[in-house]
Order: sequence, then structure tokens, then C-alpha cells
Amino acid sequence: MLTDPELKSKVDTIWDRLWSSGLSNPMDSIEQFSYLLFLKRLDDAENKREKQAKLRKKEFTPQIDSELRWSHWINFKADQALKHVRDKVFPWLRTAGTEGSSFERYMQNAEFKISKAGTLIEVCNLIDALKISEQNQDVQGDLYEYLLSKLNAAGRNGQFRTPRHIIKMMVQMIDPKPQDRIGDLAAGTCGFLVNAFEYILQQHSEPDEGGNPQLIGDLLRDEEREFLQTEAFTAYDNDAGMTMLRIGSMNLMLHGIKHPRFFYQDTLSKGFQDEKSLDVVLMNPPFKGKMDESDINPTLPTKCKKTELLFLHLILRVLDMGGRCAVIVPDGVLFGSSNQHQEIRKKIIEENRLDGVVSMPSGVFKPYAGVSTAVLLFTRGGTTDRIWFYNMEHDGFSLDDKRQPVAENDIPDILNCWKTRFDEEVTAKKEQRLAELKAEIAPLKAERLKLLKEVNRLTFENAISPADDESSRFALETDQTLLNQLHEQMEPLQAEINQLNRQFWVTKAQVKSNKYDLSASRYRQIEQDEAFYESPQVTMERLLKLEHIMEMEVRDLMSFIEEK
Repeated sequence: MLTDPELKSKVDTIWDRLWSSGLSNPMDSIEQFSYLLFLKRLDDAENKREKQAKLRKKEFTPQIDSELRWSHWINFKADQALKHVRDKVFPWLRTAGTEGSSFERYMQNAEFKISKAGTLIEVCNLIDALKISEQNQDVQGDLYEYLLSKLNAAGRNGQFRTPRHIIKMMVQMIDPKPQDRIGDLAAGTCGFLVNAFEYILQQHSEPDEGGNPQLIGDLLRDEEREFLQTEAFTAYDNDAGMTMLRIGSMNLMLHGIKHPRFFYQDTLSKGFQDEKSLDVVLMNPPFKGKMDESDINPTLPTKCKKTELLFLHLILRVLDMGGRCAVIVPDGVLFGSSNQHQEIRKKIIEENRLDGVVSMPSGVFKPYAGVSTAVLLFTRGGTTDRIWFYNMEHDGFSLDDKRQPVAENDIPDILNCWKTRFDEEVTAKKEQRLAELKAEIAPLKAERLKLLKEVNRLTFENAISPADDESSRFALETDQTLLNQLHEQMEPLQAEINQLNRQFWVTKAQVKSNKYDLSASRYRQIEQDEAFYESPQVTMERLLKLEHIMEMEVRDLMSFIEEK
């Protein structure tokens, strides 16, 4: 997500300039911005290759003619730059993709719609000021997400991007391999496939001299490298305007996939017939959509109109046996009581292997949507014996609309727990640590109850004491201070206990007995602190005492009135 206020301000200015130049259709503004951003990043990539060649003392072979590069024409006079981009650069851009790629297919009808020379130069200067090459590698997706958020329809039609850190978590958990056929059936800007490609490259690259990971894939075999470029990644989207298809294709190319396979297709419709065509599915399907019953593929439950349920059935259809999936679903999929909800959960558990459920907090998709979501991880075929759960409470960002970075982040723990979930030694160490923490905190909790009882007593005594009686007030303040200190002492222990309890296993029998409910809250065992309650006898005694005090005060008041 785009959290840098300075970047947001610059993108807002770009949006305003494009709008004021006559691009009144918001999608046109996004598309033209995408073309220019693509050209800028091509130039950055060429500069990077040139620097690497010099460092390695190798001859540099340009991949782009110098006159087509951003750095060549950006300093032209405005009229000359517009003519050059319109007549030379953009015609080349339409044909820049490899033959048969989705980039070549969707760019054929692309139009360059910026007609004002001043607007072109101003927008290009603003893009230069974004310093894209100095940002993280996927900032382009953040920029698209932010621009899409400006559309009235954004968020309502599912046109918003899955946060990068959630995508990366899912990719690491699914652990794609170089030989896997990897797909996204509702791809948007292709963030899942980009991250899967980079993950594979990193896993098959030697670290640099400083021990830092690289994305060069130097450990890949030739046939693996060829497969990754031509067959490994397949994406689909049903954006009739083709904007997302162009953006996604550009995104794939910019991240090193020279032959992007991104197809215009409603994968839930009768026209999509693929079966057992993928080894890995990574996706975040649209949540709120509803399908026309007459157009639903007959291999799917035609009476079901909820897209989030239909996509789960579709994933099971397109996965080959042994294929893996990580998919985001709204919480309703986990506990919905309708026959359709129960049917898909039963199908995943009884006919396949449900590997894990990661429940996520409701703020993950803010500001676009506040719905609570979860990640389902399952394998086509296999047998479900027990299911691994993790109840995420923090994702490294505030859970409000601002989504600012925060220290609390469960994702590293999720990845570690997932990786070691079958390691008996690690499990034993965690159980031992949990027992130690509980033993350490138990006397503190007992002391807390004693202090609560004393604070409760002193609060009452202080309330009925004369105004000039300082002893009860001082005693109350002292015990409240001790109670606060005790809470500070208990807090880190309780936080570690809560962290260790975030992950847990649930048997298939337990889930089956609850109508295949997959809500983490149903199964997670939370040890509640014992609350302090005063005994009824003491409460009654205090009521009598209060009544007596009130009676005495009334008598004093009556005596005062009689004296007057």
C-alpha cells in the first residue's frame, strides 16, 4: 500500500494534470500514467543492466534503441517530446512484447491520448520525482492501487490490490518451485505472479558478496529458466476495458517475465474449460460479486451465485492432483451456515487436504474494505487428518484507514510456525516455554486478585470516610500503584503466552462435528484471567452500612432544619 504522504501528493498532482488536460475518464488517466511509468522503468532497468555490466567488466548490449529511451527524449522541448513519443516511442511500445505474449495482444489497440505537450513534460517530470528505482521493487503496484482507489467503483467492484506483505506471506507459505505451473484466476495487476517469480529467483540465486539475497536465478537450470519465461505463469482477468490486462502484462514484463501469459477471460463462465492445468493457485478472488446463473460454467454449482464460493470450486477443478493453493476468502466462507457454504468446506476437507487456515484482522484491506478475511491453504487430493490454524492479530500496519507501519507484526511468526509445524522438537520447546510462562505468571495473577480485593475494599472505605481522612485515600493510592506495577510485570509474560497460543491444531473430527466450521475463534483456547467478584455477604454488609450512614445524614439534616 502507498503510505508515503510525499508520494501520494505527487501521484495526486499527476492525476490532476492528466484530468485537467482532457482525460475525463479516470481509467484513461490510469492507463496513460501506466504507459509513461512503464517507459520510465524500462529506462531504469536499462541503466541498471549497464551499471552491472561495467561492474562485471563485461560488454553492455542495449535492449532498447537509445532514441526510444526515457532519458533520451525527456529533455526535449515540449512540442518535440510530444511528437517523438507519439510518432516513435509509442508505436514501438505497441510491438515491444514477444510474439504471442499477452503484452503484444493487448497493446495492439492501445492509444496514446495525451495531446498537450506541456502536460506530457510536466507529468514526466513528476514521475521522475517519484524516484521509482529507489523505492521497493513493487511500488508500481502500490501506485496503481492508489490510483484505483480514486475511482468511485474502487473497492465496490473488487478493483483494489492485495497488500504486498500479505501476498509475500502467502507465496512463502505455498513455496512455489521452478517447475510448477502457477496461476491466478482473477489477477488484477498480477501481484501474486510477480511475487511468485521473484520468490523462485531468490531461492535459486547465490547471495551477493555481502550475503544479501539476489533475484538473478543463476542456480536455475536452462530448462527451468525457459519454463519460467514461457509456461510457468498464467493469469486471467475479465476487465472488458483491457486496462488491467495491459497493466498486468506490463507489470510482469517489468519484473523479468518477457513472455507474459495474461488472458482476457471470465474464469467462472462457460467459456473457461481448463481442468487440472495448474500446480499452484495464488489468488484473492472478488468477494462481493454475483454471477448470472445462466453464464456459470456447468462444472460449478449453478445454483450458487456467490463468487467467493464459486472460485473455490473452480480452484479445485483447475488444480492438478497434488497441486497447492493459497487463497483469500471473507470470513463468511469459514462459518456460513447455508448449504452452499457447508458444501464447499466439506468438499475441501473430505475430498482434499486442508493444510492451514490463517485468520486475518478486519483492517487488512482498509481503507477499501473492512471485512474480516482468512487465507485458506489446501492441497488437491490427499487426506485431511488435522488442520493447522493461526489467529493473526497484527500485520505490521495500523488497522485503521491510514494503515501506517507499526511494530506489532505476526507475519514473521506465522512463517516460522508454518515452516516448523511438523517439527516435534520445536513443538516440544514451545510447550515447555508455555508451561514455564504459566508457572511464572500464576503467582502474579494470585497477587493481582488479592490486590483487587484490597483496592475494592479501600475504594468503599474511601468513599464513606470523612473528607479530612487522608489515611484511606493514601492506602488506596498505594495499592493502585502496586496493582499498576503488577500489570506491567505481567504484560510481557501474557503477551508471549498469547503469541504462543496464536497457532494451534484442530482435528478433522472436531471440525466435522461443528458443520465444518473453520472459524479460529471457535477452536482457539484462550485462558481467561480470573475476575475479582466481591462476596454477596460483603456486598450486603456494605449496603447496610451505606443505609446506616444515609440515615445518620438525614437525621443531621432534620436537626439542622428544626434548629432554623
